[in-house]
Formats: sequence, C-alpha cells, structure tokens
Amino acid sequence: MGKTTRVLIVDDHHVVVDGIRSALDTAPEFECIGAVHDGLEAVDTVKSQRPDMVTMDISMPRLDGLGAAEQITAWDDGIQICIFTMYAEKSYVVSAFKAGIPGYVLKEEPISDLILALRSIRGGGTFYSKKVREILKDHVEELELGDAKGVKQVEDGISKLSNREKEVFVLLADGKTPKEIGKRLGISPKTAETHKYNIMDKLKFHSVAELTKLAIKKELIEV
Repeated sequence: MGKTTRVLIVDDHHVVVDGIRSALDTAPEFECIGAVHDGLEAVDTVKSQRPDMVTMDISMPRLDGLGAAEQITAWDDGIQICIFTMYAEKSYVVSAFKAGIPGYVLKEEPISDLILALRSIRGGGTFYSKKVREILKDHVEELELGDAKGVKQVEDGISKLSNREKEVFVLLADGKTPKEIGKRLGISPKTAETHKYNIMDKLKFHSVAELTKLAIKKELIEV
C-alpha cells in the first residue's frame, strides 16, 4: 500500500465538513488530519501540520479561500489544493485556474466527485467540475497565454514535441494521471512521468493547469 495522503478540510459549514470526512473515510488512500473554518486558520494549520492536500471553500470569515490558497502556495507550492465551493462565478473560476489550482469541484455535484478530484490531483492530474470546464471554455480567450513572443514560444514548443509527447500532452491536459496515461498508452508510469517533465520543459510551463489551458484554447480536449 502506498503512502497515505494527509488532507486538511477548510470550510466554515460543519455539515459540509462532516460530509467530506465521511467521504474520505471511504477512501483508504486519504487521511483526514482535521478541519478548520476560516482562511487565516487554514494558513496557520498548514504551516504547523503540513498536510499533503487541502480542500478549500471560497467564502469564509477573515480570509477567503483563494487568498488562503495564494498564501499556502507561496509558502509551499508542493501542497495541492482543491477548491470545493458553491460558487461557479467566472471571476472565481478564472482566478483559481490562473493560480494553477489543479482542482475545482462544485458542491452541487456528488461528494464522490470531490474524491475523484483528490485522486486525480494525488496522481499528478487535474479535475474540474463539468460546469467549471464549460466556464473555462467559454472564457478561455480571456485567459491570456502571454504576449505575442510568449505565444510564439509555446507554438514553437509544441512543434518540438514528439508524437508520443503530443499523445501524453493531450492526456495530461485532460486530467489523466501518469499511471492512467501509462495504462492507456502501454508504457510505464515512470516513462509517462518522464514525458510529462520533457513536455513541461519544452513548453516552458510550470503546472498541468497551463497545459490544460493551452489544450482548451486549441480545442485538443473536450469540455
């Protein structure tokens, strides 16, 4: 059995916290290390408890979830964050996506979707609720890749990808983990991981979220 992933719940609604705890109890690869109820407390607890992952609401007292996520990522960008919220407004979705947050699940979806998101993120992938992905598609023209020079660098980078790397690129952008990609393409997870890092290097990207943004813009994946 692999290492258990330690999860901190951040939400100011006790019913929601209880629901997430119960869902995590059904997933043996996760361990809930506790729950806090506002953004400032989340930042302090992350620094003292060092969880592997955080489920984060957006609307909370003292400091909202996006602000807390920004501080946590600045302190340690190895701690993965999944937004779990009722808010599907464009401004929130775009802000989270631009910040490189790999998961955004709406509370209107089944709680099982949150577990799917955590599993995907745990494996190096991404996960966005269907409505969130539709918002990203509708507004992707506003998610700038950079100035003209930067766009040209990205296009040149794509041309440098091998056929296998292009296959891995599309699967990564679609939220697949290296393990899932390996199974799909008949290669080892380690080889898929190597392709991932080569792709990121050639495109000068730093997160899978950037790959997803580019794939949506070029309509390489469906949302």
